[in-house]
Amino acid sequence: MALIKKFRIDSYKEISSVIELKNISVFYNNRQIIENLNLIIRKQEILGMLGPNGVGKSTIFNLITGLKDPNYGEIIINGINSNKLPINERFTKFKLGLVPQYGGLIHDLTLSDNLKLVSEIHIKEKEMREHKVNKLIAQFEFESLLKVKAKDLSGGQKKKLVIAMALINDPKILLLDEPFAALDILTIKMLQEIILNLQSSEEITIVVCDHQARDLLNCVDRAIILSNGKIIASGSPNEVISDKKAKTHYFGDEFNIT
Repeated sequence: MALIKKFRIDSYKEISSVIELKNISVFYNNRQIIENLNLIIRKQEILGMLGPNGVGKSTIFNLITGLKDPNYGEIIINGINSNKLPINERFTKFKLGLVPQYGGLIHDLTLSDNLKLVSEIHIKEKEMREHKVNKLIAQFEFESLLKVKAKDLSGGQKKKLVIAMALINDPKILLLDEPFAALDILTIKMLQEIILNLQSSEEITIVVCDHQARDLLNCVDRAIILSNGKIIASGSPNEVISDKKAKTHYFGDEFNIT
């Protein structure tokens, strides 16, 4: 598959940071998952995170959302030290959106009712709720699926619905946890295009974590490779797949994205 991202942010000197993880270390049951990690995520970039299981990718999401506290270090969001901020305050104050790998919807409710339920949580005014839901229905082309229960949707349709639900509160930062897992090629391409459109039209900062390396690298501006709780490579897709450490610890010698 050819690269679908035609434009990549390749200079970050003038772009402000949205999230900074500073000197972060995390332990689970005396086992160190993240070791003195430093990461800057910049406004409106699409950042991809790659690495074997257990290297800390999901932990980084949990640190950002507040599901996990660091043992050491600082979590800075929009210039504010957020270590002590609870989950709900982070999501509202910083306009966070999360698309989990599993779940995220109510299976016995219809597609329409899932959207309406989330809108009632985030939007007080009825007219604004209806406007936002209708906008997402049109944006994601849900018109023919409104009365279908979530449990009866295909894998790709469920993923689209969870992404749409995450957009109800107009997030400025969107975290996508393995969005391409167990999906067919055409559905993956559709989701890649949705991610790119969100960056360009909604000006959202997006962080993607996935094991599908080619699919991830096809739609990000920058990628980081994690190994043993550390970032061992960072840069454009071409830069990280050419990195010696990334080849040794993750890609191997034959991997390419063309």
